[in-house]
Amino acid sequence: MSPELETFRNFGIALFIGALVGVEREKRKEREVGGLGGLRTFILVALAGGMAAFLGRALGSGWIFFAGLLALGLLLAAAHHAEVTIDRTAVGATTEVAAVVVYLLGGAAILGHVQVAVALAIATSAVLALKQTLHDAVGRVDLDDFIAGLKLLFASFIVLPLLPNEPVDPLGALNPYKLWLLVVLVSGLSLAGYVAVRWLGQKRGTAVMGLAGGLVSSTAVTLAFARRSREEPGGERALAIGVLLAWTIMFGRVVAAVAVVSPAVVPSLAPPMALMGAVAGLTALLAARGSEQEKGSDSPEVKVKNPFSLISAAKFGAFFAAILMIVALARRYLDDSALLVVSAIAGATDVDAIALSLARLVPAEITPELAARGIVFASISNTVVKAGIVAVLGSRAYARRIVLSTLALCVGAGVAVLVGL
Repeated sequence: MSPELETFRNFGIALFIGALVGVEREKRKEREVGGLGGLRTFILVALAGGMAAFLGRALGSGWIFFAGLLALGLLLAAAHHAEVTIDRTAVGATTEVAAVVVYLLGGAAILGHVQVAVALAIATSAVLALKQTLHDAVGRVDLDDFIAGLKLLFASFIVLPLLPNEPVDPLGALNPYKLWLLVVLVSGLSLAGYVAVRWLGQKRGTAVMGLAGGLVSSTAVTLAFARRSREEPGGERALAIGVLLAWTIMFGRVVAAVAVVSPAVVPSLAPPMALMGAVAGLTALLAARGSEQEKGSDSPEVKVKNPFSLISAAKFGAFFAAILMIVALARRYLDDSALLVVSAIAGATDVDAIALSLARLVPAEITPELAARGIVFASISNTVVKAGIVAVLGSRAYARRIVLSTLALCVGAGVAVLVGL
């Protein structure tokens, strides 16, 4: 492309950027009274930014661009003052800031940063157009949730880079950086599940609560529904559907977490986990066939708190470290069968910890197939423990449904392990 044609193209992109943001501002003026500019204004602002950048580059002086930015700022300040004088409620400065952004993006397009400028223009338009959606989203977040998010960011971008990225123990099992990275991964997945629960709400039925609650803690869903089945008999079928859906999500969540740490494990892990998830989902579907005739009570609420805190993350990290040391000792002094026993014992309380610990040892310490087998054993152990919780705390009719589903799930997993692994 010749320099002249490239210049015209870049000016066209600058005008497109102004028009993209200007259309949104024009539509806003149709819905709201007032406003400093619309389509034409923003096209001219982008053109001004492009011309300032073009002249500055041609004359070898960047001050032309900054002088244009200063002039635009003074003009916007005067216009905003005049608008506030007329309408005391017009205190926002979104349009003024958007105009400054468009000026800068127009200059960036002329200087050759076309893809970045267009991408940021699209993002700017989306932020402006989704005003109410963003405000509603912020309204659903309380201060404790915001602080928990800040703590997760602190753990991810401040604590993590400071940790040594090398083993610190004689067995070579404890790498502080990788250990904390696993903690951040699990905490992030749990926080994402918590956000899903907050967005979906607590009153949308056992099926939705099972799906959303399974992202946070399938054990919490199992415990809550088991208690509810004994307190309010009559809705066992619906409660069983919710628990089985939570288990289905749990199997998928474990595979997703392992895929991030060690993708090599996924080909061996996916078939048995998919089969277990399919069995859980199928039994939930079979239970749902007769649920419309069942007159149960309102959907049970699962009390789910924000799952992240620095103290709980530190405890989780210590649990990870203990499992890593146990697995390392088992690998050094025992055979593969002992490692599977360790996996089953650890999985009884927490699948994520043992799953990510085994995945992290691939391929240096263990094979992907052995890691996958250990994760499957841990998942089966965890499921059996949850079925035991149901048998102890739930009603007889509810426990019967869950226990039968657990037996089918374990048989399917055993077949998958024997055939596929």
